[in-house]
Amino acid sequence: MAAGLRLGPLLRYVDGAGDGTATVWVEADRPCTARVRCADGAEGSARTFQIAGHHYALVPVAGLTPGVGTPYEVLLDERQVWPLPGSAFPPSTIRVPDTSTDGALRVAFGSCRWAAKPAGEHDPVGPDALDTLATTLARALAANPDAERPDVLLLLGDQVYADETSPAVRRRLAARRDPRDPPGTEVADYEEYTWLYDESWRDPEVRWLLSTVPSCMIFDDHDVVDDWNTSASWLAGMRATPWWRERILSGLMSYWVYQHLGNLSPAELAADPLYAEVCASPDGTEALRRFAAEADAGPPARHPATTPQRGRSAPAPHTRRWSHRRDFGRTRVVTIDTRAARVLDEDGRAMLDPDEARWVREQVLDAPGSYDHLLVATSLPWLLPPLIHDAEAWSAALCRGGRGRRWARFGEDLRRRSDLEHWAAFPASFDWLSELLEEAAGRGPEAAGQKAGAPARAPATVCVLSGDVHHAYAAEPKGPTAAGTRLVQLTCSPLHNAIPAVVRLGFRFAWSRAGRRLGRALRRHGRVEKPSFEWRRSGGPWFGNQLMTLTLRGRTARVRLDQARAGRGTEGAHMVEIWNVELASNDQACLT
Repeated sequence: MAAGLRLGPLLRYVDGAGDGTATVWVEADRPCTARVRCADGAEGSARTFQIAGHHYALVPVAGLTPGVGTPYEVLLDERQVWPLPGSAFPPSTIRVPDTSTDGALRVAFGSCRWAAKPAGEHDPVGPDALDTLATTLARALAANPDAERPDVLLLLGDQVYADETSPAVRRRLAARRDPRDPPGTEVADYEEYTWLYDESWRDPEVRWLLSTVPSCMIFDDHDVVDDWNTSASWLAGMRATPWWRERILSGLMSYWVYQHLGNLSPAELAADPLYAEVCASPDGTEALRRFAAEADAGPPARHPATTPQRGRSAPAPHTRRWSHRRDFGRTRVVTIDTRAARVLDEDGRAMLDPDEARWVREQVLDAPGSYDHLLVATSLPWLLPPLIHDAEAWSAALCRGGRGRRWARFGEDLRRRSDLEHWAAFPASFDWLSELLEEAAGRGPEAAGQKAGAPARAPATVCVLSGDVHHAYAAEPKGPTAAGTRLVQLTCSPLHNAIPAVVRLGFRFAWSRAGRRLGRALRRHGRVEKPSFEWRRSGGPWFGNQLMTLTLRGRTARVRLDQARAGRGTEGAHMVEIWNVELASNDQACLT
């Protein structure tokens, strides 16, 4: 029987430097050779690898022409399986950004997406932003193949919800096992994880969108479980349950296959020993499972004073690091893992372990002056509403025992119930990231090739892109940076989810003067130092299913927020522009 396309294709990595390259991810229903064939003659092929009875391929394509949208098709064992017969969507194309000119780079981002309801079903949380983007883009491209579209889509966490399954998935779970047994209606193993990706990525609109717009991805907690790696006591409790080990191993294994591999360049894939082992094996399940177990294991035996308990073991080069970097001409994107790299010991809590922090710093500060825009993508916001920031710092102080054991127990309970686990809940890491961003935005080390003492050219913008909090806003430190660089937190969430009315009121209050006063009182009670700088809200908060887009051209930058709105009568859902402002212009002075 001929091989069929089970899921995909997803256009993942693209690079216009040198010989234009891209990678295309597919899942087949049996072993085969997957080939991507472009209309301009560029092509590539790869043999599928097997994980837990599923068959995948990540196909490298070379020889693409930058700046040109090239239609492509997918063949499995030389039989065409994409585009689908009778598809109503325009041809899927690979468009590698032309980084040799001042052409615009459009970076769209968001997070937190429940799978959309099937067509015709009422959706209580409103239209899906990705679905709506897909239909809007499809109409535009059908009318004009050169219509504006995102050059890359950053999906910043909660691509799937392992702990909040849909009725359709719950029916499948009940047919497979007794949902009265833990973990109940949550997914339990790798096979059940594949159902989540099926449900989310087989959505016709999203399937086409991901086939024609490149994507980068990073997980957040719901990709595994709510509050993943909140604290050492949380982790100890989860490890004591009979179902957690299979859940975390399956979560990491499925993330590696469905999300992480596509973040890597062909060169990084070629240097990855795990990828080589999986591809060379008739069945890579055990190799990947062993890797997941090592990634989740405790630290190697060292003196406890120097090696606190972590959410995972110390990373080996490349193979256990989920953070990644992508360069698009003079725009750099550094995506940070804020879940699996945590240090959880209360006396040494950190968002990133030392090796991960060192890697992030190296990527941010590498070759100063070589980029005009730095995008730091982290699922959890750096700058929160002031009251929430202070509450998280207060809770962290209580958990450290600063007010005694009873308050420590209260602080831990509050931290879990209220999701107080962002950068502010790791005070030393918040300070570290703030200093790193300021250094990136100010006077850096001498740029390569410059005369001694000559200043490196500071970027026009340093933008922290985040999601998680189910609303959108912009915030920035008060006062100019040393180099005049615009330093801003841009938060956009959800793509398709809900937020209770009382939580909306809470977020608004958290920005208010009264909220700031309450935050100061919490700081005093917890004996928490005031942050070294203040920040202001420069946009929002906005609530709804939404997507934010940065348009970067030369040293100019604009940000736009679009919300998905339901249509009336026969009119379908559509995107409505909510906010559109300039972050940087060519007139901005950005030299140190």
